[in-house]
Amino acid sequence: MSSLRPILTTAVVTAALTGAAFYAIDKMPTEPELNQAAEASAPGLTPSERESFRTEVRDYLMEHPEVLLEAIQVLEDRQAVEAAEAEVAMVRDNAEALFDDGFSWVGGNPEGDITLVEFMDYRCGYCRKAFEDVEELVATDGNIRFVLKEFPILGEESLAASQLAIATQLAAGDEAYKQMHDALMVHSGGFDEVSVRRLLSSLGIEEEPVIAKLGSPEVAEVINANRALAQKLEITGTPTFVLPETLLRGYVPLAGMRSIVADLRAE
Repeated sequence: MSSLRPILTTAVVTAALTGAAFYAIDKMPTEPELNQAAEASAPGLTPSERESFRTEVRDYLMEHPEVLLEAIQVLEDRQAVEAAEAEVAMVRDNAEALFDDGFSWVGGNPEGDITLVEFMDYRCGYCRKAFEDVEELVATDGNIRFVLKEFPILGEESLAASQLAIATQLAAGDEAYKQMHDALMVHSGGFDEVSVRRLLSSLGIEEEPVIAKLGSPEVAEVINANRALAQKLEITGTPTFVLPETLLRGYVPLAGMRSIVADLRAE
């Protein structure tokens, strides 16, 4: 038994991490997991040594179950770091499509030192909650370049709203798009032709050119491009915010956004 002592500490950690996912301290490693840990820690054990190893590791874990929790924390920390690094790599690899695709609406300060991209859905409650915060952030900061990505994922009305916004941009320009975007963020009606015409009229936007663009291939191309980009970035929900080397999944309050921007500038 004493010959196994030098590998015990490494073996216990290996056993805990091999089971990975002992998320309850009363779940001990299985025999295959212990065998794998033994082989990783000291390859070439004899059957007798392997049995001694299993017994000692089990005894140790029963006496010190906190080791499992410590191992879980190490594993979770390691996975969090790896996930963050993977997200940074995804943002870098898709930087041009994210920050300068040539068709997404760009607001704020076009020459700003920080570019903030938002993937949004008009029917998303958290997008609507974030709307005023983002508007205030961009307006009060004065040095943020803001890019909007139409990403309808919540059904037919989401798709209809994005189609209307993009058709407005194509037919009437960026200023009209922003008017429509802001209106759609609070719009509670439908998207039949009467409702769409009423909405366009209320904003002072000429109706016919926009209506003509609604079902056009150009509108579909924008939505498909945004969906393809979201898939590359593993974005499945809205809102999702992207800054240089930073991906934020979900709603972030105004104070949090300001803190993130300040940290980016300080780097």
